[in-house]
Amino acid sequence: MPKIAVVSVAHIHSRDFCKTIGKLVSGKAPHVIWDENPERGAKYAAEFNCPFEPDLDKVVADPDVDAFVVCAENTRHLPLLRKVLPVGKPTMCEKPMATNATDADEIVSLAKRHKTPLTFGYFQPFNGANRAVKRLLAAGDLGQVTHLIFRNAHHAAYGRWFDNPDLAWFTQPELSGGGALLDMGTHAVHLLRHLGGPVTEVWCMTGNFSGAYPTVDDYGVIMMKFASGAIGRAEAGWVFTGGHSGLEVIGSKQSIWNADGLKMGGPGIPAAPVASDEARPDRIPRLIAVVKGELPVAELEEDVAAAYDAVKIMAAAYESSKTGRWTPCR
Repeated sequence: MPKIAVVSVAHIHSRDFCKTIGKLVSGKAPHVIWDENPERGAKYAAEFNCPFEPDLDKVVADPDVDAFVVCAENTRHLPLLRKVLPVGKPTMCEKPMATNATDADEIVSLAKRHKTPLTFGYFQPFNGANRAVKRLLAAGDLGQVTHLIFRNAHHAAYGRWFDNPDLAWFTQPELSGGGALLDMGTHAVHLLRHLGGPVTEVWCMTGNFSGAYPTVDDYGVIMMKFASGAIGRAEAGWVFTGGHSGLEVIGSKQSIWNADGLKMGGPGIPAAPVASDEARPDRIPRLIAVVKGELPVAELEEDVAAAYDAVKIMAAAYESSKTGRWTPCR
């Protein structure tokens, strides 16, 4: 089974990723953990009974490592990927790929140059329900698609999730690159990009309703114009204590919406549950599948393109939130 090196445990998902590695890789913990904060890295290594290596160059050069997981703060992905990607071993980078298009350009270029398989900490496009939606859209079952909508939100601000010193960086723009809109909205944008194709321009509004973490937004909404002519809306927040969430796709014949599971119906067509397709692996299982050669190259390339476009969409959204104008995705 693959030996996986975890490069940084800064992200809130790091612990779950390490647990998943332990469950899937014959009960073994990560092969090694590196973190720029030695105290934090050593704490995680002790928890998962694996070595902590303070020298990143040694981790990168370790011939026993089969794959890397980069789980750093959002704005620190590129410096670590500059070291990891040239090795050519499968790499999973936590979402988002980057916080600006310039960094994303370099990351994609490095992966191509060194033929490094690259995956990300996304999961929405790979579950069976959303894969079924993509198939139905491709088959034209909804008619002309006019609207794609997704809300991704929770109550992190009211729950004071980022008071934990290890997670305080989520509220520091120089490390996070943004607040709730980036943290949660990137999932919504990534899914809608997978389903609707390229986005040409966006309009965005952000706000801070809780006052819990005033240095960043805790709410945001993005309106998107797809190249297809459809309109999208991605909504995200740390201030949702309930309410509707999930996917909605409107077509000229039928629509799909979330109501305790996805349903499809339209004028004269009774609503019926959407039968799920077979799910594809995501996050750590996806990385392992890549190591084993179980994912087609075309599938990986499609997801890199969506993750790259998600960076451009989010960057344009934050620019729009400052100017109040529709902003091109470039």
